[in-house]
Amino acid sequence: MTGALKGRVAVVTGAGRGIGQAIAEAFGSAGAFVMCTARTLAEIEAARDRIVAAGGKAMAAAADVTDPAAIERMYAATVGTAGGFDIVVVNAGANAERRPVAQSDPTAWRRTIEVNLIGAYHTARLAIPHLKRRGGGKIVMIGSGLGHSSRMGNSAYSVSKAGLWMLTRVLAEEVRADGIAVNELIPGPVRTAMTQGPPGPSSVMNLKEEWIKSPADVVPLAMFLATQPAEGPTGQSFSLMRRTY
Repeated sequence: MTGALKGRVAVVTGAGRGIGQAIAEAFGSAGAFVMCTARTLAEIEAARDRIVAAGGKAMAAAADVTDPAAIERMYAATVGTAGGFDIVVVNAGANAERRPVAQSDPTAWRRTIEVNLIGAYHTARLAIPHLKRRGGGKIVMIGSGLGHSSRMGNSAYSVSKAGLWMLTRVLAEEVRADGIAVNELIPGPVRTAMTQGPPGPSSVMNLKEEWIKSPADVVPLAMFLATQPAEGPTGQSFSLMRRTY
């Protein structure tokens, strides 16, 4: 969709790999100025360089979403260079604990919640004043089917994504009058660094009837949500899964 995001500024967390990288590069190709952010600077610099090499505009700034001060610095850098931003894709995620609750490590369990839910909260909360100054905008939460259904061995990830879905709905109501739309995008099973390797018995990558996607397959839905009119959907969940499990 060349030009679909011309004049817009987008922030994509977790932009150095997988789904975030695919979305960042697609937004750049569609005319947006893209802030690529993640913890690993080398990865987001590579994503930025690919966008620029393709004729787009982008910058890179490292930020850990569990650190509010780092997010504030990243947003300040975006505003300082691009004047503000209109779209935030809350994509940074982790799945540090994949064992049953009884065998789980509390530290790894907590880390998953901190990145997927608390990190999303920080990312969205700190974006709101900037989006208000732009007269509105879009927040796209990258959710999961595991936030809507249960599978053994996925308690931390499922709880974090279930919380994210509730955060999406509550926040959408709170900022509706400000012209800010908040929606959840459920990619379903995607081949990424997080899902690579032999899947365990509880993994959705084992569902032979499911559509196992590449990160690029998620881009059209992300673009759809980023380009909806101000009076468009908010507080909604959009899924690329074939069905709910």
